[in-house]
Amino acid sequence: MFTGIVTALGRVRAVDPIGAGRDMRLTITAPWADTASIAMGASIACSGCCLTAVAIGEDWFAADVSAETLARTTLGRWRAGTPVNLERSLRLGDELGGHIVSGHVDGLGTAVSVTPENGSHRWRFAVPAELARYVAVKGSVAVDGVSLTVNEADEHGFGVNIIPHTAAVTTFSALAAGDAVNIEIDMLARYVARLAEFR
Repeated sequence: MFTGIVTALGRVRAVDPIGAGRDMRLTITAPWADTASIAMGASIACSGCCLTAVAIGEDWFAADVSAETLARTTLGRWRAGTPVNLERSLRLGDELGGHIVSGHVDGLGTAVSVTPENGSHRWRFAVPAELARYVAVKGSVAVDGVSLTVNEADEHGFGVNIIPHTAAVTTFSALAAGDAVNIEIDMLARYVARLAEFR
């Protein structure tokens, strides 16, 4: 489990095909001071996708990614140099600064527009209708692993405000209109909707 509070901005170092070329191994540079202390098999959120560390170095880790994940997330588009939002898994006693994020991407969204709004920027994202129904104003959503508060929502997508600090320490600094993003809806919204189906 994660909180959606990005703790480092990493970068893809290498992409190597495995599994007859259907899967791939990602090597990601991680600027944590204690990267070498990450346990083998640890879960790390990579731009919203929970990946398992299968190799670890002084300033990097590697994770194997299945064809299923490549097809359903932005990871299949990653190349050497791609920036990656990183968050290590939540430990009991850690501050819960964002919201509960599982690292299981629900689908892809598209950045539609960005508009200056006072001291922040309003980003608008389009999402499929099956995801839009779970997004509510003042609710939470994870975009590329970043926990955000929804400020507008309709059947086509939603809008969020990004403050300068968030832009500086995440991939939002490199995001542009038309880019695909990983979307994870709020877990609570998913279960409330599921329960309502049985009424």
